[in-house]
Amino acid sequence: MLSDQNRQYAADAILAAEKTRKVCPQPSATWPEMTLEDAYDVQRRWAEARIAAGAKIVGRKIGLTSRAMQQASKMTEPDYGVILDDALFQDGARIAAGTFIKPRLEVELAFVMGSDLSGAGCHIHDVMRATEFVQPALEIIDYRTEVPRQIVDTIADNAAFGAIVLGGRTIRPFDVDLRRVGATLSQNGVIEESGLAAAVMGHPAAGLAWLVSKLAAQGDGLKAGDIVLGGAFARPVDIRPGDVIAADYGDLGSIGVSFA
Repeated sequence: MLSDQNRQYAADAILAAEKTRKVCPQPSATWPEMTLEDAYDVQRRWAEARIAAGAKIVGRKIGLTSRAMQQASKMTEPDYGVILDDALFQDGARIAAGTFIKPRLEVELAFVMGSDLSGAGCHIHDVMRATEFVQPALEIIDYRTEVPRQIVDTIADNAAFGAIVLGGRTIRPFDVDLRRVGATLSQNGVIEESGLAAAVMGHPAAGLAWLVSKLAAQGDGLKAGDIVLGGAFARPVDIRPGDVIAADYGDLGSIGVSFA
């Protein structure tokens, strides 16, 4: 376990990398003994610094929701980070690619909470009852640390969150079978990826149930109004300046975004 001084040093390094757009050494390379508890505390310190600078937490993101990604990261469960208001975009946005270091983009579903939800042993039906609506979303993922990365590096780096783009049609969680929601992801007119939301732990709300149970151990939970990214259900695509992205979610509409 790391000392408070080293945890703060790691948070400051990631914050500096974000500002300068230059990756920093992986925390795990400097401190091989780094634990998951250390990593989440580094993430917390990073978020507190961003909030002190004027940002606001508007929700949470869940990552590593597919078995393949967990195996690649040598994890047996997902991870999570926070969503900040200055990284929230809407359908049709033109985003400066230079905002990020090496951005990639994924298709997901966003859950907007209608009521608070907390406590251990949370289930999918609890999430569905507490959700006001669900809508299509794109997550831009980005890393502020060097490679190769360990899972503690990704967690400390706010679970690789870069930004979120919301769009499409909002629906009540029980109005459709969320497992069967599908999407295609086109880059510059070419479909590069596609997938079904069932790829997220069998149900896109399963990640939120896991998150609520994890947060319960910290005396925390989800709040009404929170935006929660449930996890990607297709592989990410690399983003470059000039790219035009279109994600088609069928009956749930579409999202278009471009990168300057």
